[in-house]
Amino acid sequence: MKVWWTAIRPATLTLSLTPVITGIALALSEGAGLRGAIALETLIAALCIQIGVNLYNDATDCAADRCHRLGPLRVTAAGLASASDVRRAANLALIMAFLFGLHLTFVGGWPILLIGFASLVASWAYSGGQHPLSHTPLGEFFVWLFFGVMAVSGSHWLQAGTATLSALLAGAALGLPAAAVLLINNLRDSESDQRAGRRTLALQLGNTGSRRLYALLMLLPFALLLGLPSYTWFAFLMLPINLRILTQLRTAGGSDLNGILIATARSQFVFGLLIVAGCLTWNNTGHA
Repeated sequence: MKVWWTAIRPATLTLSLTPVITGIALALSEGAGLRGAIALETLIAALCIQIGVNLYNDATDCAADRCHRLGPLRVTAAGLASASDVRRAANLALIMAFLFGLHLTFVGGWPILLIGFASLVASWAYSGGQHPLSHTPLGEFFVWLFFGVMAVSGSHWLQAGTATLSALLAGAALGLPAAAVLLINNLRDSESDQRAGRRTLALQLGNTGSRRLYALLMLLPFALLLGLPSYTWFAFLMLPINLRILTQLRTAGGSDLNGILIATARSQFVFGLLIVAGCLTWNNTGHA
């Protein structure tokens, strides 16, 4: 169990759960009634998709991860599990996501069908095929899209049955630090990725450019927050924390970036929780 717990990368699983919870809370603050079973299914489907992505990535990147790895332990590269076993586990996670998503499609109609289908395809394409998305400069964009815009908008749609600008803005805001997690991961692994012939965004931008983009990804969510209802502005409490992370990044390098990565994931989680807290407070006071 410890091996598989390590393989699913629990420290980053909040990246898939936070936008779903945020989308649900936004729907409630706008007057929608809570559909508890649908909310739970949405959370499980999102979690299964991320677990599947993480496991596929572990299995397919094992060759490069064996040499000079600076990041956390990867079970395939460490020889704790075979690539075939990890792939089977990834397939199981995505099958579970498909089964839950199938019912959600009947509930939410064609928008959820499109989001679900695109998510499953992207889950495979991220690490699978001859040209995985994780090896290209497009990885951060797809993380922003699927772990931000689509996750919040889709979960909001399943609760409220409508699309709103608030859901899109909240999704865009939460997707930015999620993309920053991948950017830091790729910045840390720049040397090994270059040896493996990859073309990640961090390699294209270089060390300085990547750090500047990271700063933008961590600060822009607060500008988007201004477009959301004022009761979500609790999330501005995260601004000093994000500024402190940026200060720490100035001198961080190599394995020190692991701490920045974890701090970034936590920042996204708390940012989302503060939005949720504002939404629930507004809802419980009768929209007063």
